[in-house]
Amino acid sequence: MLGIGMLTQTAINGAVMQMVSHGLMTSLFFAAIGMIYDRTHTRMAAQLGGLLKIMPFISTVFVLAGLCSLGLPGLSGFVAEVTVFMGSWENADSIYRIATILSCASIVVTAVYILRAVGQVIMGPVNNSQHLSLPDATWNEKFAAAILVIGIVMIGVAPFWLNDLINPSTQTIIEHTFNNMSFK
Repeated sequence: MLGIGMLTQTAINGAVMQMVSHGLMTSLFFAAIGMIYDRTHTRMAAQLGGLLKIMPFISTVFVLAGLCSLGLPGLSGFVAEVTVFMGSWENADSIYRIATILSCASIVVTAVYILRAVGQVIMGPVNNSQHLSLPDATWNEKFAAAILVIGIVMIGVAPFWLNDLINPSTQTIIEHTFNNMSFK
């Protein structure tokens, strides 16, 4: 919302990148959560724990999705967020700068709840001894997760290809927006 509301091409490019990144990251998160639920039959974090020892692939996918969500450099979430923040900072008015600073501060809240969820579900001792015999991901689950991880890393490491795809459309949006606005 911040990127679109700022009406700068960089911020809107970041917003579109964020939509793509969010689609990949959320798909990966839901896939990992679905795989965990399919094996444990619970979504209660307090009943889980220590899954990294039992299901290393699924746990790694869960952690990667979380790190992408909180904006770790090298993953698509970071590139998208930084592009939005840089584009938002292009507006020199105080209200825009305050909105950008508040949005940047929200990263801390995201980091706290993502890292807390990862810590409760993946790390620590195994809370349920019945979980010790659970299988890890099957080949088709690994394949699907790998495709999503590759997309997340490709955008995170080399975002310019996606930016080049997005740029013509956002440029058209900016041109039409400013041509149709009347500043009286």
